[in-house]
Amino acid sequence: MDWSREEVEATVADYFHMLMQEFAGQAYNKAAHRRALREKLANRTDTAIEYKHQNISAILMEFGCPYIIGYKRRGNYQALLADVVAERLKQDRSFDQAAISAVEMPITAPVRNDFRGVLVDAPALAHEIRSPQPAYSVANRIPIKRDYLDREARNMALGTAGEEFVLSYEQARLHAAGHKKLADRVDHVSKTKGDGLGYDVLSFDPDGKERFIEVKTTSFGKETPFFISKGEVEFSTSHADHFHLYRLFGFRKNPQLFDLRGPVNKNCFLDPVTYMGRFSQTGNTAY
Repeated sequence: MDWSREEVEATVADYFHMLMQEFAGQAYNKAAHRRALREKLANRTDTAIEYKHQNISAILMEFGCPYIIGYKRRGNYQALLADVVAERLKQDRSFDQAAISAVEMPITAPVRNDFRGVLVDAPALAHEIRSPQPAYSVANRIPIKRDYLDREARNMALGTAGEEFVLSYEQARLHAAGHKKLADRVDHVSKTKGDGLGYDVLSFDPDGKERFIEVKTTSFGKETPFFISKGEVEFSTSHADHFHLYRLFGFRKNPQLFDLRGPVNKNCFLDPVTYMGRFSQTGNTAY
């Protein structure tokens, strides 16, 4: 049985409440939220509520918004649910302000001596966006576009903190493998040699082979899309045997990463949606 508008609105409001608590760094209890929400619904099970929350995560990703890390995205959602999420994004100024504050918040690299559990498996196929794409309300086709992920990608403090975390992780990885001399050679090249090389950290495999690491950091979930430049993509292809993209996620609370090796276009859907408009410099005149 399809969910009514009242049920959908209550579920979306509950999800947004939890997400805003995450933005603010506040703890909350998902089970308690579920129990309170169930009283407003028509005999929905905990499993059904969980699926609905996962549907909301999928919709928010399509709208270029962060989602609750604990609710992995699930597609095939109710059209009404997409409409209600879109309406909430258009009308809820407090959510907009909280999201902007969260993605622009200054940050420093967390200090860790134990990196066990940091490296995890990559998603089945990672997703990348060059610019947030408009998503559309099913009912009225009004474009909803948010630049939260773009703003986070431009948070230089977050990017630098992520690179510093990876620097420490690589040194610890090589030390643990008994390669102290290689660990001492790990270099934060985006700082020592300048940005624009196509990678951020120079590290090594245990056999001494160079590892060119591009770091992409987010405070949000594992499948959050990321931004990558044309130059970085080309570098990943021309240096395929050495290139590693480390996707660092959940950074503010529990940093973890996965490693995408080789050309980025073999690991991600590349979505080239930004174009450059330039005027002719040939001197030709159009009639």
